Amino acid sequence: MASALNIGDRAPVIALADQSGTERRSDQLEGKALVLFFYPKDETPGCTMEACAFRDSYTDLQAMGAEVWGVSGDDAASHQRFAQRHNLPYPLLVDKGNQLRKAFGVPSVLGLLPGRVTYVIDAGGVIRHVFNNLLDGPAHRRVALEALQALQQR
Repeated sequence: MASALNIGDRAPVIALADQSGTERRSDQLEGKALVLFFYPKDETPGCTMEACAFRDSYTDLQAMGAEVWGVSGDDAASHQRFAQRHNLPYPLLVDKGNQLRKAFGVPSVLGLLPGRVTYVIDAGGVIRHVFNNLLDGPAHRRVALEALQALQQR
């Protein structure tokens, strides 16, 4: 695994398919910021709370000039069921083999459970905020909103 990326680092280019098979590329965001949240697994309680928190603030995040992408190692069918069941309006990227997770250096807990980390990446592809908290999924949305507000005040 690569070492963890930090504030000020350039994010790697993201090019993964989402739950519908559409390729999502970070180099095609056309000047938008990106809230990229890695979560352990579809339909688990903490991940569901986190995903729904981002859903509930999605229009606010978009109004702040940001896209939201969720990432886990689950397959497209699992992501599709998860997105439909919870009316998630943003893409869930299929990170087969956890390659993107490894590229960002997202840590595992006890070497077993994939970590929960959110990155706020500015329009230039630079990481401006990193939040790592496995237990408080909904806090990721709050922290992302605060980071985007700080970016707007620059």
